[in-house]
Amino acid sequence: MSSQPISIPGKVKTNFNSLPPIAGSIDDEDGSMVNLVSLVDFILQNKDTLNTNEPPQPATIKQARTPPLKKKWKRAIKKSLSMDDPWASFHLEDIKTERATRHRYHSTKQTWVIDEVNIKMATEAFAHGAMRECFRLKKKSNFAKSRDWKHAGNFVAKSYMETVDRQVYFQDVRLQMDAKIWGEEYSRHNPPKKVDICQMCVLEMKDRPGKPLFHLENFIEGEYTKYNSNSGFVRDEALRQTPQSFSHFTFERSGHKLIVVDIQGVGDLWTDPQIHTSTGTEYNEGNLGTRGFALFFATHACNEICRSLDLTQFDLHPTEFRDHEKVVQLQRNSDTHVRGSTYHCTRARTRPSISPMDVTQFVILERQISMSESSTGSMSPPVGSPPPDFFEPSSPDDISMSPRDSHLSESPMLTDLPRFFGNRRRRGVSESDSDTLSREDERAAMFMNQQHKASSVNQEMMMRAKLNHQKAGGSILGQIHLDLARYHEIGRFAEDENDRNMDAALYHLEQAAKCGVLEAIIGMARMYVQLPHDVLEEMSVDDTDDNIAEGLEWMEIAAQAGDRASLLYLAKAYDTGNGLSSHRERDWTEATHWYQEVLENNNEDDEGTFDATMDDPPYTIQARLAEMYREGGFDLEASPTKAGDLYNEAAEGAMAAMKGRLSNKYFMLAEECYGECEEEEEEGE
Repeated sequence: MSSQPISIPGKVKTNFNSLPPIAGSIDDEDGSMVNLVSLVDFILQNKDTLNTNEPPQPATIKQARTPPLKKKWKRAIKKSLSMDDPWASFHLEDIKTERATRHRYHSTKQTWVIDEVNIKMATEAFAHGAMRECFRLKKKSNFAKSRDWKHAGNFVAKSYMETVDRQVYFQDVRLQMDAKIWGEEYSRHNPPKKVDICQMCVLEMKDRPGKPLFHLENFIEGEYTKYNSNSGFVRDEALRQTPQSFSHFTFERSGHKLIVVDIQGVGDLWTDPQIHTSTGTEYNEGNLGTRGFALFFATHACNEICRSLDLTQFDLHPTEFRDHEKVVQLQRNSDTHVRGSTYHCTRARTRPSISPMDVTQFVILERQISMSESSTGSMSPPVGSPPPDFFEPSSPDDISMSPRDSHLSESPMLTDLPRFFGNRRRRGVSESDSDTLSREDERAAMFMNQQHKASSVNQEMMMRAKLNHQKAGGSILGQIHLDLARYHEIGRFAEDENDRNMDAALYHLEQAAKCGVLEAIIGMARMYVQLPHDVLEEMSVDDTDDNIAEGLEWMEIAAQAGDRASLLYLAKAYDTGNGLSSHRERDWTEATHWYQEVLENNNEDDEGTFDATMDDPPYTIQARLAEMYREGGFDLEASPTKAGDLYNEAAEGAMAAMKGRLSNKYFMLAEECYGECEEEEEEGE
């Protein structure tokens, strides 16, 4: 039925069929578009016509052009409605209808949305996995008016075969919905093929005994393929570039905080992924931490998509690269190729202390900020140029971790920023630039850190050097290399124990040490100076002067990081002259420096541990220092007074340790030293 012009006494006739579609539109029941417009807006736009007595000219109705994407969706919906139901033969519509509570996770708001749905679920499982079994299920939309269950949506309900804590179901949903965010983030970088991860929710069967829980997902029709696993497994016959590049992308985009693996599904619509995090404590028991990272990179060979996204090759031993030749060749034969331009992967500019789960939230926040800038006409700087303005970092670790506040000052999302960036003041122009780094160095470090939180050890070392970072601790990439060294040591990648690749193990241990992992640094130091070591216990190197020199260099790095055993080794080596390389000499000045460092080292080392195994208690070190100052030599000037003071300190320490006889000995030696001081004074007079 067409509407007629409405006549108002004293006013012009208005035909509402001619209203322009300026306020929005909705779909009518017959599929046509009904355009809505505010009457006030119409009057304001046509005030010149309405204020005259001339009859209005009939408006020309322009058919709104349907966007190409909407056309595709309409065709897809039409095609899906015309297709036969793949589950028609199971007659799920004859099963009793159940009322269930649905729990959906909102990744952006980090909240749960709860409602009730009507479902019909089969009583027998149609598929079994390693941990869960799957049931066919039909669910009607809460907005559906039809009572015909034959056209209800097909879903899969999954339940753990063994009893698990109910919270596990909710953790799995949060994991998959967070992984979906990373899938969307990957697609935003314009790879050759976009990817998506299925929506999943928790279904609580409230009318059944015990109110059992199920995972609920849309049924995906097609050939189901597993592309990689959470333990590094990659199927040769299903090797594709997109799944492998996606996992690598999540590692670098998150700043090494997490990686999404266990990619499986139909085409590029995936389900049941696993997220490994740097801490290994989030989500579920499948989170292997940095060990999971190591297992992925042990089998990953960068492909064309990785390179187009500016992802960097993970460092491997030459023998490991040779093992990847088959993988590289299979990926070269892939049908997927980069056509057009992709956006380079950049690190999320967050504080290093941010948790892996908060990194996902920050990616959402960055996306919202980008959309806000686009809507207001404020464009971000192009990739490859440092932002023009940023906060002063509170420490070198925080350089390049701050957003550009010029675009965020009025954003309602600003309240979330302290959680990601911390509270920082802005430095005044007149303040000195000579504290830790110059202003130019800060900008360069910011640019480097933003662009190159890469998988390369060389770039990690450059970044740490540029930021004047401590030489040990804080490297996730280094921990991954240490885990790879351990995996090679236990033969994880070998068919039998005799085929272990120990050269690769030593290579990864060295890479871990270069990244500042204290355990690896200590292992390298002790191995090269011919001492027993805990990492790669069966490995040894030749007892040469060059190896001793290299071991001492690693020992100094470990000592500077606060490792007490390394401090003692250096002190005793310079004290006695044993264990030094040919270009180092016995030096008591150097020895007293390291002994003093041992005495002052009562705090945690750079990796947060404290060595409380007092093989050399402080009072014995103080006594040795007193002896050296009393005697003098090897570039150390004798000082009986200082020797007497040190003997007194040693005596008090021995007394506190219930060593009475030793304490008396030190007191007597102190008196002798003071007596020598008096004799020197008398001789001087």
